[in-house]
Amino acid sequence: MKNIANLLFEVRILKDIVRSGYAFLGSGKESIAEHSFMTAFICFAMAKMEHDIDREKLLSMALVHDIAEARTGDFNYVEKNYSEIDEAKAISHLIKSLSFGNDIENLMDEFNHGKTKEAELARDADQISFILELKKIKDTGAKGPGKWLPHVLKRLRTDIGRQIAQSIMETRWDEWWMNDYSE
Repeated sequence: MKNIANLLFEVRILKDIVRSGYAFLGSGKESIAEHSFMTAFICFAMAKMEHDIDREKLLSMALVHDIAEARTGDFNYVEKNYSEIDEAKAISHLIKSLSFGNDIENLMDEFNHGKTKEAELARDADQISFILELKKIKDTGAKGPGKWLPHVLKRLRTDIGRQIAQSIMETRWDEWWMNDYSE
């Protein structure tokens, strides 16, 4: 159980690590754990819409897709030009004392290679999570997200991912709040 406690503390640190790209936007803030939760929830919704997929694998992949960042930190695309991240080493150290460590490693490999339907969906969910944040920041008046949204939208690879993103772009971030409003 000590190994599980250590794993949980390590994953818990993702709540404290802020995603670095928001500094370049000039607004917004999100922890890696917040991003991972949103990615997993998007995968949950996708799993209800897509057939012939391994739903457990999709959700598991979303949960662990950024787990290495507990050891490596979050590097944005500029930082990656000057630093090398050894995600495989971070994962190997993270899983070495876990009986189910290979499961985490396999999920990470599958996500990173992006060849299976589940990996494609999880990768799109990863981007949709970012699209949601950018759209919210844009809707509240920030200018930076307007430059980034077209680039992030182009990263989507699945039909369902593109459909979800299109709907997000056509919906104001706080529209849900005013639905059925009455005093």
